[in-house]
Amino acid sequence: METTFAYSLLDTCIKIALGAAIALFSVWWWQRRQTIAGPRSLREQKHLATFEAISDFVGQVTHCFSKYASLAAESVEFGERWPAARKAELEQVSNELVESFQKMADAEAKLLMLGEKNLERSLKIYAGQIVAFRRQVYAGRKDITSEQVVALRQGVLQARESFYDMLSRKYDKVLSNPQ
Repeated sequence: METTFAYSLLDTCIKIALGAAIALFSVWWWQRRQTIAGPRSLREQKHLATFEAISDFVGQVTHCFSKYASLAAESVEFGERWPAARKAELEQVSNELVESFQKMADAEAKLLMLGEKNLERSLKIYAGQIVAFRRQVYAGRKDITSEQVVALRQGVLQARESFYDMLSRKYDKVLSNPQ
């Protein structure tokens, strides 16, 4: 009877030791994983959050510009036959686009605060392309063709793509920085 009790006690001790070893290994593994891919510094978190906010905003401006470009191209195509309701819609979208430029200036200021001069210049170029498009393509203009409108729009889209390429590289650089 004493032998079975001793084996039972030994068996229980081995199971407890094995459970403790597994628990210790799990804690070590979890700590190591947190250290390798751990939380980012506050500075990196702020950079990432700022980049994401700027990306969201530029996406909103792009959407507004796309609406404006579509309506403006439509006005050039139809000329005098273009309905008054669509003209009013174009005016409203144009006002939205102008209002969004205040936020664009805020985004440029944030980029400058982060020391991202090249990224700020790229955003300024994108904004400048939008302004140039608005100056050249508007309701009632008769001396511009649909092909010219498409070419101007392509210039804006290329500036946007260039900005997003730079933003993506900066974002990836912040993500890949070692702790």
